[in-house]
Amino acid sequence: MVRVNDLIKIFLAEGRTIRACNRVSFQVAAGEFFTLLGPSGCGKTTTLRCIAGLERPEGGEIELAGVLVFAGTGRVHVPPHRRDIGMVFQSYAIWPHMTVFENVAFPLQVGPRRVPAATVRERVRQTLAAVRLDGLERRPAVNLSGGQQQRLALARALVRQPKLLLLDEPLSNLDAKLREQMRRELRELQRTLGITMLYVTHDQVEALSMSDRVAVMHQGQIVQVGAPREIYERPGTPFVADFVGSTNLLRGVVVAAPLEPPWWRVETAGGPLRCLMTVPAQPGTAVLVSIRPEDVFVRNGEADPGAWVGVLEEVIFLGGVVDCRIRVRDLVLRAHAHPSQVFRPGDRVHLQFNPERLIAVRSQDGALA
Repeated sequence: MVRVNDLIKIFLAEGRTIRACNRVSFQVAAGEFFTLLGPSGCGKTTTLRCIAGLERPEGGEIELAGVLVFAGTGRVHVPPHRRDIGMVFQSYAIWPHMTVFENVAFPLQVGPRRVPAATVRERVRQTLAAVRLDGLERRPAVNLSGGQQQRLALARALVRQPKLLLLDEPLSNLDAKLREQMRRELRELQRTLGITMLYVTHDQVEALSMSDRVAVMHQGQIVQVGAPREIYERPGTPFVADFVGSTNLLRGVVVAAPLEPPWWRVETAGGPLRCLMTVPAQPGTAVLVSIRPEDVFVRNGEADPGAWVGVLEEVIFLGGVVDCRIRVRDLVLRAHAHPSQVFRPGDRVHLQFNPERLIAVRSQDGALA
């Protein structure tokens, strides 16, 4: 459905050349919910705008539904209105002087291919029903709640029945509770309609909860693509491990491989660990070990042989978890304990780890740390 190959987009700012997109390549299958995830300034919105035709890249290719809409070498640049896409912006960009019906009907009433009035009414009715705004056709757009305005922007993008829907941080203006509700509604709508969605966000929860696949972007490049669980549980770089969720990154050195690969024994400042090695290694190789806070098992009292011994420096009750910071020798580890466990700063505790959850990752430049 979408093919982006070696996309390059350059901006000039304060006399400097900035590569917002540095040879970005990925593909999105028809009917897939695909997310570009990354921090502000990583190039994800620029990539989306290039696909929409709102920015003209300096190089690469963009293909939509088998049609080449941009080619740097062949000087192909199809304008936005001919790309058969819908787009939802962060600001919604609804027209405040129009009613709900008029906002949704407008895309069908402008342009060279006008739609008959009867068809407009039926398409608007169907689209408003799909986003649960039916019955509000005559209401002024400014009198809608935040969640209703978000659904109105979505309806306006869907009414033309595009093959591809692009969404640029559409939930960022909503409060936390409404964002959670809209995540479920948006995913359900995508599955019901079977439409291809390309979604941009800096919110890891949005990316993990809604996507079929996630592409993590950093400094204008895609550093890892995979299913949400794969991205979270098998990060390929320290950046991915730290940005998608939170993690403890421990420097270590490979000492020896255990009997069954791909687990290796790694010596760290806190003690030895048995780790899953996802990169080529041999004894003496320096690595970074990623340990998620929820994979640090904290215990009072007796512990199995090999457990690390630490002292609790900070304990914060967060409702669903207890956020602990524990000093082990020269390290400070973060752990998430069950709220039923009672800990106090100064407590002596034991830490244990599941080897299947300990991952050795590469540094950002591709070399081992």
